[in-house]
Amino acid sequence: MAYLGNVPARSFISFERQVFTIVNSQTAYTLSHSVTNENDIRLVVNNVVQEPGSGKAYTASGTTLTLSAALTNGTDEMYCVFLGRAVGTVNAPAGSVGTSQLVDLNVTTGKIAADAITNAKIADDAISDEQLDPTVITGQTAETSIATDDLILLSDTSASGALKKMTRANFVSGVGGVNTPAFLVGQTSNQSISSSTWTILNWDNEDFDIGGGFDISNNKFVVPSGEAGIYHFTVWVTGDSNSGYDRFHTAIWVNDATPTFAGAGSRYTNHAYPNLGSGNFSGSNSFLYNASVGDYFTVKLFQDFGSNITTNENRTWFYGYKIIQ
Repeated sequence: MAYLGNVPARSFISFERQVFTIVNSQTAYTLSHSVTNENDIRLVVNNVVQEPGSGKAYTASGTTLTLSAALTNGTDEMYCVFLGRAVGTVNAPAGSVGTSQLVDLNVTTGKIAADAITNAKIADDAISDEQLDPTVITGQTAETSIATDDLILLSDTSASGALKKMTRANFVSGVGGVNTPAFLVGQTSNQSISSSTWTILNWDNEDFDIGGGFDISNNKFVVPSGEAGIYHFTVWVTGDSNSGYDRFHTAIWVNDATPTFAGAGSRYTNHAYPNLGSGNFSGSNSFLYNASVGDYFTVKLFQDFGSNITTNENRTWFYGYKIIQ
């Protein structure tokens, strides 16, 4: 009848013996071979076979032999015989080693073939920045131009630095900004300006109002909600006077606060004189202002010619826009 099972060893193998060097007051010794428990070895002390087991002469596990009492160097002698070593002569059958036969944390890189681990063996979200070599990206040659559908890699700070990608077209669409709000207003009819008083200019022609900040009915621009920032404003006024050489001011008022005249260093006013002989006048003013939501801006004129002057509808306008930051 044929033999079933593993092929038996064809030769005898001697049991292995290990002699220990006694260390005073020491009860733990290291075995030269790993064992399952104390029954895998026969321990002999002073030529007397010891009884294995907990509460007996000794216990053993792995490569650690533990005595129940310490021996004395120079007086005592100790050796063991590995009883289990004689049966380890046959290789384990194919497919017979499971996870329970492997010691935890004992599989090294030398046991794994190169390029053997695929993405199917890596759990989702398991690789962190600790496993990434930064030179993979920073060490590469920088691109000088990219196609519209090329992908750009981003680190999302709002998601703990998660890496995300977007196309060049999407990336460019989110870069920079627009000068919004922005407006341009003018006059459709000449306006009479009284002497020796501040007169607000009327704006009844709105060329554009991007962002809806200009209040045409009240002749003022109001910073909309969410649009605080630095704004640039410019006003230009021209007209005719009935007399000669006197004072004329073009001012952009902020929240109806009275500006000082240009001679006192105000950045919001412009001091001008009419052209001698012709009686015509012109004035302009431009400035930047760090505005808050709800701040409003109006244009007012001051003149002390002694009589009324009249603006020129075709050459009088006011514009402003938010600076991109």
